[in-house]
Amino acid sequence: MSKSIVVYCASSSKVDEAFLNSARDMGRLMAERGITLLDGGGRTGLMGAVNDGCIEAGGRAVGIIPRFMDERGWAHPGLAETIVTDDMHHRKKTMASMADGAIAMPGGVGTFEELLEIITWRKLKLYHGNVVIFNDRGYYDPLLEMLDKAAALGFTKPGEKLFEVATTVEDALDKALD
Repeated sequence: MSKSIVVYCASSSKVDEAFLNSARDMGRLMAERGITLLDGGGRTGLMGAVNDGCIEAGGRAVGIIPRFMDERGWAHPGLAETIVTDDMHHRKKTMASMADGAIAMPGGVGTFEELLEIITWRKLKLYHGNVVIFNDRGYYDPLLEMLDKAAALGFTKPGEKLFEVATTVEDALDKALD
């Protein structure tokens, strides 16, 4: 049975092309490695690019999208499967339940929320896969500093391995399924 990785990332297309290229590379490499891509099912931004990269390389991309987004036509038309959920909460629960690993690529508040929730679920032992922060071009440096500060001030346990950090697509995929 093939492994699945959920990829959290931006739906905005108003980002530097370098981030879109990394997303396409992520999707392509997942396809080449036979890994099923799980994501929010969108057709724009990094989400659209990761889906495009996977599909163009012959891979399997599965989108999990809430009904209101699907009704607005936001779903990627080329997905192997689109799972429509009642709401955002069920979307995130469904993605996590299907995933052997999780990768957060650059994104906005939605991506931050998904990332911090999956880290929290891992801490509470509600999610058992690896969580990887793909720190593409130093994007997550401020968040990583904040997480270090939280540990240093006693708000989290120092040294607790809740996530890993990667700076390349290859390393992110390796760590997600390690």
